[in-house]
Amino acid sequence: MARRCALTGKGVLFGHNVSHANNKSNRRFLPNLQNVSFLSEVLGRTVSLRLSTRAIRTIEFHGGLDLYLTTTPNRKLTTEVLPLKKVIVKNLAAKK
Repeated sequence: MARRCALTGKGVLFGHNVSHANNKSNRRFLPNLQNVSFLSEVLGRTVSLRLSTRAIRTIEFHGGLDLYLTTTPNRKLTTEVLPLKKVIVKNLAAKK
């Protein structure tokens, strides 16, 4: 399983641990990923995703997963979430 946010694409960064003697050893900065389930009102079911905490806060700010995906342009979303957006937009259009 890749350590990458399904929504934003935020992943692992690399850097150095630097000691007092200025010795440098490699280290990894891991993103804060959480397994979360969002209720999709359009689909009528929960959607489980592995997201960074920043992405979770952004979704909650926009008012839910459905609103966030429908208002975000495709170029800003990862390939993992684009099929989900397509289904949500299709169901939203069918309900209207």
